[in-house]
Amino acid sequence: MRTLTRQDYKTLLLAALGGALEFYDFIIFVFFAVVIGKLFFPSDMPDWLRQVQTFGIFAAGYLARPLGGIVMAHFGDLLGRKRMFMLSIFLMSVPTLAIGLLPTYSSIGIWAPLLLLGLRVLQGAAIGGEVPGAWVFVTEHVPPRHTGFACGTLTAGLTSGILLGSLVAMSINKIYSPAEVLAEGWRVPFIIGGVFGLVSVWLRQWLHETPVFKEMQAKQELANELPLRKVIRDHRPAVIQTMLLTWLLSAAIVVMILMTPTLIQKLYAVPAAVALQASSIATLSLSFGCIIFGAAADRFGAGRVLSAGCIFLGLTSALFYQQVAIAPENINALYALCGFFVGVIGIVPSMAVKAFPPVVRFSGLSFSYNVAYAVFGGLTPVMISLLLPLDRLAPVHYVEVLSVLGIGIGLYSWRGARAQVR
Repeated sequence: MRTLTRQDYKTLLLAALGGALEFYDFIIFVFFAVVIGKLFFPSDMPDWLRQVQTFGIFAAGYLARPLGGIVMAHFGDLLGRKRMFMLSIFLMSVPTLAIGLLPTYSSIGIWAPLLLLGLRVLQGAAIGGEVPGAWVFVTEHVPPRHTGFACGTLTAGLTSGILLGSLVAMSINKIYSPAEVLAEGWRVPFIIGGVFGLVSVWLRQWLHETPVFKEMQAKQELANELPLRKVIRDHRPAVIQTMLLTWLLSAAIVVMILMTPTLIQKLYAVPAAVALQASSIATLSLSFGCIIFGAAADRFGAGRVLSAGCIFLGLTSALFYQQVAIAPENINALYALCGFFVGVIGIVPSMAVKAFPPVVRFSGLSFSYNVAYAVFGGLTPVMISLLLPLDRLAPVHYVEVLSVLGIGIGLYSWRGARAQVR
């Protein structure tokens, strides 16, 4: 069997680097939401309404993900993976750079938030095509027995974009005074992201079309009808499985990585600086976890590793929330341990990619992943917020329920793999 070559590692590196920068571009908005709210809406608007509208613009990016992903996946299945892989990062980089150069409300009035909304929608469409497109691209480049490692490495790159965003945000707030951040400092992270994103567009031109797509093209086996129609008609079990896996992925990321730093400040009076530092450590640990779990899936089987990882995800999530209340001095170690087992999500993309045949792989994965993430990723914070007054450990219980779901999917997949071997 073929092993990973130098070209494979180069493909993985460029894909992961581009994914990290693209996720950074998408997420950096939330770190400067307060400043953006002050600059892009009328000064006499109530604070609560300004924040609602600012986060509404942020959420618009998530709502645009399914449409952007479906459209790009359609052409990815018909015209090639590489073209859409380059288009997605271009569509992210240009709006990010434009946001950094955008006039504020004091200069152009109502056009400022409207232009910001339009650019945010373009970012959402781009990320909707980038994530599934990148998973398909690397999967079809590497040998089948290294799919888990490849997808885990790429997922680590995507999650490191969150870490990069938090580090840049912290640096900007240390270098500039609050007044300077409000004046021009907030523009710096967007301009940096846009410029480096365009560099990634240039770097991706050295990537090659996937061998799988080339073979389908040579044999004239490309879809002869709308790929999405074929997915919905012929591959419903794969769609359902991928959506459930995406629910697990979104719960682990949204609750344990994005929401937890704020939640522990409110629930246990953990200082903001301490919570954010621990969050950075957990995100770094998550990136390593994605790679290790992906590699383990190649060696021991995705189903078995997913089930085992989800058991520890549920246990370490509960341990973190219980211990941070009584031993906050151990927060860094506890959060790092929990973050590592959040890395079990690194198995999800390889299982989802393999669920669809190559001819509709991009469309099937993109539709299932983006629709599920838009629904579950958007509803999760609302559900947690509604449950917290009734249950202080609602975040833990939510993750535990999804961990049980992951264990079930893993066992089902494991039994299916054993049956095929027999």
